[in-house]
Amino acid sequence: MRLFSPKSKHYIGLDVSTTAVKLVELQKQAGRLHLKTYGVEPLEPGWVVDKNIVNDEEVADAIARLVKRCGVSTKEAATAVSGSAVITKIIDMEANLSDTDREAQIKLDAEQYIPYPLTEVNLDFEVLGPSKVGDHLVRVLLAASRSDNVDQRVSVLSIGGVTTKVMDIESHAIERAFALSLDNLPNDPQIVALVDIGHKQTTLYIAKDGEFIYNREQNFGGEQLTEAIQARYGLSYSEATEGKMSYNLPADYNETVLMPFIENTVQQISRSLQFYFSSSEYNNVDHIVLCGGASALPGLAEQIQERVGSMVSIANPFDGMSISNRIDSSALRKDAPSLMVACGLALRSFD
Repeated sequence: MRLFSPKSKHYIGLDVSTTAVKLVELQKQAGRLHLKTYGVEPLEPGWVVDKNIVNDEEVADAIARLVKRCGVSTKEAATAVSGSAVITKIIDMEANLSDTDREAQIKLDAEQYIPYPLTEVNLDFEVLGPSKVGDHLVRVLLAASRSDNVDQRVSVLSIGGVTTKVMDIESHAIERAFALSLDNLPNDPQIVALVDIGHKQTTLYIAKDGEFIYNREQNFGGEQLTEAIQARYGLSYSEATEGKMSYNLPADYNETVLMPFIENTVQQISRSLQFYFSSSEYNNVDHIVLCGGASALPGLAEQIQERVGSMVSIANPFDGMSISNRIDSSALRKDAPSLMVACGLALRSFD
């Protein structure tokens, strides 16, 4: 299983995260992207821990339920391993090498880049384009992941009735989906911050002209809000999660729980941006895009815009696509910010 794709046919994008399995199937109709179907299947706490699948059978059953419910037209999938499980490095290599010679050279030099024996990793590379070092060189993205990370995901998808055809990298899938949104942002921004607020982790990506040039992870996410709801109201994890999603919580929830969490989130994002500014040539961003499960909390975007001063919007990678009339548009608007990875994976069908 290579970490980049064979040249593609048609795949569903399948994202296995800590809290849910997410599926997106895209098609092209008259040259335009079309969202055929999507779905989200919740996972119980402990089934996936730090993006590592712990309970193979339960996750596989969730995948099978999701695939059946969505009525997909293919069971060949693109999925991903997370950045923490992947080593990536951009190297300069001779432009005139064949793929076979390039692979042989990378394997010879692999110990310079990869701290594991080659027998224990899945290794792949992709030529990105000309090098700035010299005309005779090209930039090559080298990616490697421990084989057990890759093999387990392939196995779980297989048990769930899905064949893995592409094993991508989560951050690359996000970047691919993010690129769809750029044309919809006002004022043609050059430097854009994408903030992915996940369950346990928030990641800041900085994109220049659509290409990610920086990322920084923080151990902070929507789990803190769920825990605060549990502590305040004596609810179980599932009750707190349901209340958070449906806004069906006591009258003091906004003031005593939600607003303190939003303030903390704004501080975390502001701190990450300041850290980036202090280590780069830039001292501001033109636009901030929020994605991830906690990104659409009421008032969050407005608070960030007020604090940072940049325009803030919520990610929707399906803007500009045609949408199947079977899809509930209000549910899609709610789910879209958390579907960046699944959408980016589904886009592998059109490489």
